[in-house]
Amino acid sequence: MDLTEDFEAERPRLLGLATRVLGDASEAEDVVQLAWLRLHGSDAGIDNLPAWLTTVTTRLCLDRLRARTPMPAADPELSETAPDPADDVVLADTVGIALQVVLDRLSPGERVAFVLHDSFGFDFPTIAELLDVTPVAARKLASRARGKVAQPRSDDALADWEVVDAFMAAAREGDFARLVRLLAPDAVVAGDDAAVLIGTPRRLTGRQEVATFFDGAAHAALAVYVGPRPGSAWFDRGVARVAFDFTVADGVVRRIDFRADPDVLARVARRDGARRR
Repeated sequence: MDLTEDFEAERPRLLGLATRVLGDASEAEDVVQLAWLRLHGSDAGIDNLPAWLTTVTTRLCLDRLRARTPMPAADPELSETAPDPADDVVLADTVGIALQVVLDRLSPGERVAFVLHDSFGFDFPTIAELLDVTPVAARKLASRARGKVAQPRSDDALADWEVVDAFMAAAREGDFARLVRLLAPDAVVAGDDAAVLIGTPRRLTGRQEVATFFDGAAHAALAVYVGPRPGSAWFDRGVARVAFDFTVADGVVRRIDFRADPDVLARVARRDGARRR
């Protein structure tokens, strides 16, 4: 068996699965590479390579989810009840942009069961084996997760930092449609004199123009605070050179100011992706 060729044939599917479970394309790449290393180092006979790779990738994702902080506690006891009629409803590919925020509040078991069943159509006996629970418990995990997604808490609106980070992730990944959804129709980009000298635009207006400018860009930008506000910044050799100062309202980006004035850059502080504590 040509492991390299067979693995590469499975790689896109594994990347899609890991990205959906973890919500992070870069972390998904790491997990899939680890799956390859485990395959390459395995001496065991593998009868069904796609199933073996799915199991390894999913369990690696579970390890990552369980290691994250903050993360909900382990799944509470699940009663062996009859199937929930709501389990016939598939939601994972139809919910709005706040899905990732809600997923981050699920337990690892809920998240894996929900994504594998609703996004990828895995049956519950297979999910149960991956999670080391019974099929009924796997069904209940997915059902409970689905309920949280379908009826999020009143505070599940995206926070400003979540909007900023979602926008920058969409920019890096070239997700034009998501950029458009995250921008107000009259969104504006403006550069101060110092930023324009470095090469930023002086002014862009309108959702389409701003989304086009950012589409596939901002790979070197890092999450920061610009004063008290969550933003992003381009760093060179560890020093912030241009701050992306976001104005967010009602869950969308209204304005982005490119700011390279030294007084502004002096107030730029790195952040870990979440709100300031």
